[in-house]
Amino acid sequence: MARLMTLLYGTVCYLIFFGTFLYLIGFVSNLLVPKSVDMGGETLGGSALLINLGLIALFGVQHSVMARQGFKRWWTQYVPRPIERSTYVLLTSVILVLMFMEWRPMTDVVWSVDSGMGATLLWAGFAFGWLLVLASTFMVNHFELFGLSQVFLHFRQKLYEPPQFQVQWLYRIIRHPLYLGMIIGFWSIPLMTEGHLLLAVGFTAYTLIGIRYEERDMTNFHGVAYTEYQAKVTMLVPGLGKIVPSQKAASASVEDQPSA
Repeated sequence: MARLMTLLYGTVCYLIFFGTFLYLIGFVSNLLVPKSVDMGGETLGGSALLINLGLIALFGVQHSVMARQGFKRWWTQYVPRPIERSTYVLLTSVILVLMFMEWRPMTDVVWSVDSGMGATLLWAGFAFGWLLVLASTFMVNHFELFGLSQVFLHFRQKLYEPPQFQVQWLYRIIRHPLYLGMIIGFWSIPLMTEGHLLLAVGFTAYTLIGIRYEERDMTNFHGVAYTEYQAKVTMLVPGLGKIVPSQKAASASVEDQPSA
């Protein structure tokens, strides 16, 4: 019975997150949702900026801190390991929903692309970016990334083993196609308001900071395999962001799981 409840919990967390991800796309694009980055809620001038900055910071802190290995070692003293990832995914969804609810529109226009071709290209970039985010999760292990594999293995009374380092699909060209997709998705919009610009800058800054911490975790876990990968494959833009492994990095020991 306990294993079944664990499986149901993980499944519900996954479905909540997937729904939240879809709402995020609508939130950023002002399409098909009742409240978005530019619609709904009160605009409160200077206080809107502070509230929105606080919401972005809250997401960044939760999403980064809970992904770190030191936090995971402490956290799993209280949360069973099979549902650790699912709980992380659930709390990420809660923070995003809070952002959707409490975001204050800042609707002054920074730029607007009114031409048919220009707007079409930006919308195409927007769709490409978010599709790249989703596709990138399947290029690694979608169901493990969002906790389903862990609860399913627990249900079947099988031991979860951390993934081996593999390079597949777009990961052979850039190290972080998922993050690249997010950046493209946030910036490819014909109407850029002050609020949307704040959101795009905030999430881009968080992404660039988060990459550094994630790569440190990956190096600690995979050692030479990952430092060699960094030396061969660019971080976000082809031709930029390769890292020449130092002697210290090349001798990194395998101590922690990757943060995913």
